[in-house]
Amino acid sequence: MDTFFKMTWFLRAVFYMFFFRSLEFPSYIGKPTALLGVKNITIKKKVRIFPGVRLEAHNGGSILIEQNVSIAQNVHLTCSAINLVISHGTIILANTYITNIDHRYDIIDTPIFDQPISISPTFIGANCFIGMGVAIQAGTILGKQCIVGANAVVRGIFPDYSVIVGVPAKIVKRYNEKTKQWEKTNDKGEFLNEC
Repeated sequence: MDTFFKMTWFLRAVFYMFFFRSLEFPSYIGKPTALLGVKNITIKKKVRIFPGVRLEAHNGGSILIEQNVSIAQNVHLTCSAINLVISHGTIILANTYITNIDHRYDIIDTPIFDQPISISPTFIGANCFIGMGVAIQAGTILGKQCIVGANAVVRGIFPDYSVIVGVPAKIVKRYNEKTKQWEKTNDKGEFLNEC
């Protein structure tokens, strides 16, 4: 990466340090699109955030980005009322959306924007890889070292070492601790040779 850009991103992080709940170094931030509720956002050491990020913590919700996380361009993280956690070592590619908020739609003849929201815990485990253009919806729990394929729409609870793809996203492969191999699974994450 160009040294000039890296230095300006580092200086931006120094400036933001006074506004976030906590921002540890060495971390850097490219020019964001939006920052809301920054007093409820914690960024640990060695976090790399590229330009176009949108971080929103509403209604007492908080965002925790643990150490050594990389967030690519145009990523949107939004939460309300409870914590949204991105665990250490995770890589999030561009144009991804992660939330703990669902917009209700069940009140007929009321615009969706005017309806109440639902909140469900969302958690990204350690060392996950989230591909380009992924939407991680409210209530999603990813175990450690999960791989999420590009453009997946993810909702649900996924065990450690899962490969998750599709719309809606399903498990297609997991690491089998018995055989020490990555093996194909059914969409429930059960190994094919054990079904």
